[in-house]
Amino acid sequence: MKPQTVEAFSASEVATIGLGPKAKAETLPYVTVVVPCRNEEKHIVRCLESILANDYPKERLEILVVDGMSEDGTRAVVKSYGERHGMIRLVDNPEKHIPVAMNLGIRNARGETIIKMDAHSTYQEDHISLCVAYQEKYEAENVGGVCKMAPGADTAVARAIVAGLGHRFGSGNAGIKVGVEKPTWSDTAAFGCFQKELFTRVGYFDERLLSSSDMDMNQRIRAAGGGILLVPEIVIRYCADGDLRSFWRHNFADGVWATYVLKFGSKGWSWRHWAPLGLVMSVLAPLALSVVYPKSWWVSAIIAGIYAMSSLLVSTQIGRREKDAVLLPLLPLIFGIRHLAHGLGAWFGLLLAILPGYHWKSRRGMRA
Repeated sequence: MKPQTVEAFSASEVATIGLGPKAKAETLPYVTVVVPCRNEEKHIVRCLESILANDYPKERLEILVVDGMSEDGTRAVVKSYGERHGMIRLVDNPEKHIPVAMNLGIRNARGETIIKMDAHSTYQEDHISLCVAYQEKYEAENVGGVCKMAPGADTAVARAIVAGLGHRFGSGNAGIKVGVEKPTWSDTAAFGCFQKELFTRVGYFDERLLSSSDMDMNQRIRAAGGGILLVPEIVIRYCADGDLRSFWRHNFADGVWATYVLKFGSKGWSWRHWAPLGLVMSVLAPLALSVVYPKSWWVSAIIAGIYAMSSLLVSTQIGRREKDAVLLPLLPLIFGIRHLAHGLGAWFGLLLAILPGYHWKSRRGMRA
């Protein structure tokens, strides 16, 4: 049974329990950082530099960049880093998908502690130390942090996407996006620090789940009586989508995987993932019924009106808080895309889950 409350400690306090930069290296867990990666030439340098800047002793650390056969300059960059830093290794991932990358990293890991790091992100210098410290102190099966979204482009649209994702109206109760005030036992955390032996108990990442594999893993951890600890002091700077087209595709695909996981008997979802589906269906169903019952369209109009007013109110609040008037006309559009794309994707995922065969073969699209 995990403790109900968790006391936060700062990076300076990590040393008091023998896990800080002044600790004797031989007393620290050997850590393997696994970085799933594919075509990340624009981001991989910042990612690796931030990992190398961590205060964790380098002799107790290795970095496995598990690359999905990148077609840009990513592999050359990683190889050059490996030549300069012996702790960095390039591992091939012919299957190109994240759960496969994680399993390859785990199986190739020398460390007893596994930390997943996303190639699209950068990390604070005490990231590894804090993950290890909280895991050691509270025996959490998974320790992770919150994502501080960074705009994917220097545009008002990109800023609006970040603002929308960071609000509860856009992301519900997802603590990894909207934040938490104190260390909290949660259903997920970004991106995850695990003990290697965990995977012999609950199994490896499900390679059929090309998305939602993290949620599936966390669900299995909790089903086995384990705990996922979300720590606000662990902050990951994540680069969000920078344009509306990418934002739509991302949310549609996430919606598909919110329900398509049922095809595989997985419980890797949360009710917040189904909320956009409920919203979309509550608007579309009465419209469809209006063919038979003409007055039923009023139900759709009322629901859509309440949603629009709520979106406008939240957008106004965010615009004032951020002191950015440009956000006001953009945020209702961002929220609309977020919920509509996710809801339609979830409906499509349900349809695919019912149909025979496996039709959705990637994170972001379909293959024959």
